[in-house]
Amino acid sequence: MATDPYDLITMGRIGVDLYPLQTGVPLARVETFGKFLGGSPANVAVAAARLGRRTALITRTGADPFGAYLHQELRAFGVDDRWVTPVEAYPTPLTFCEIFPPDDFPLYFYRQPKAPDLEIHPHELDLAAVADARVFWMTGTGLSAEPSRTSTLAALAARSGGASPGEVSPGGVSPGGASPDGARGAGPAGYAAAPDGRITVFDLDWRPMFWSGADEARPHYAAALRHATVAVGNVDECEIATGEREPYAAARALLDAGVRLAVVKRGPGGVLAMTADGRTADVPPVPVEVVNGLGAGDAFGGALCHGLLAGWDPATAVRYANAAGALVASRLACSSAMPFPDEVAALLAGTPAAARAEGGRP
Repeated sequence: MATDPYDLITMGRIGVDLYPLQTGVPLARVETFGKFLGGSPANVAVAAARLGRRTALITRTGADPFGAYLHQELRAFGVDDRWVTPVEAYPTPLTFCEIFPPDDFPLYFYRQPKAPDLEIHPHELDLAAVADARVFWMTGTGLSAEPSRTSTLAALAARSGGASPGEVSPGGVSPGGASPDGARGAGPAGYAAAPDGRITVFDLDWRPMFWSGADEARPHYAAALRHATVAVGNVDECEIATGEREPYAAARALLDAGVRLAVVKRGPGGVLAMTADGRTADVPPVPVEVVNGLGAGDAFGGALCHGLLAGWDPATAVRYANAAGALVASRLACSSAMPFPDEVAALLAGTPAAARAEGGRP
């Protein structure tokens, strides 16, 4: 039914990615670019939609042709764009990158004088829909400026303020759930959810160019963590949020800050997941030949949401998310590279999936 709660609502950054169609070439010498939907929350919504989830995005674009392009792409990927609105005063952001595999992918953000996705106002939010969503995903960048900061915290407060969560059963489900074979499972993983069964994810998403420094960010991160049930970040982001860089110490600090599941991404070292009920999963990476590492974290995020919604245990959910991220790292683009369920299952099984061109639609 159209009135059912969304599986996932994400909130925050969106823009156009202009990625070189040449690798190992500095930006000054690149001659051809590909145009793609970009922005971490947008990509997370696309990633979850590719896995069969009903998703929506809260953000803003410029009132320009690039904004129209982003609406077009969101709809084509199956992401509801009803809460993506134009801002007359600011252009749609652009992001360029350089591609030097396996681990050097500099980003260049063009978000001046201000990005429209930071112009989300509290009165524009559909707080009932936000409160009702089975998973809500927000980012650290959304806290970096007003009015986005107040709006993001208002959305988080709606999640933890006691609103009735639609069709989500209190307490989630048992720690098990379906295996990652495309089945959805019975319901959200209880170890990552609030008592009412809803999951609220804080993507720590530390982008230093959007802040004056770490000291400015830390109190706002702490305020958001009080509302979140899941925190996801790499070691640099965890250090901003907690002051801890060692993965186990950072995970414990995130749990102490109030979340029920802490996910610490360690690059070549894999991913550490730790729960408030005492479970730990230390999952190795999935080896692939890296083409472009940008977007792998967004694929990880969308797949993690999928696994948590299916009720998978922490190790299974993170292993699946790792595989989704690895597939995107082996491809050029971000949004159009997000994998379908058969591709993730094939990688986990060690068998080749049927080839799909990047940009293929469901």
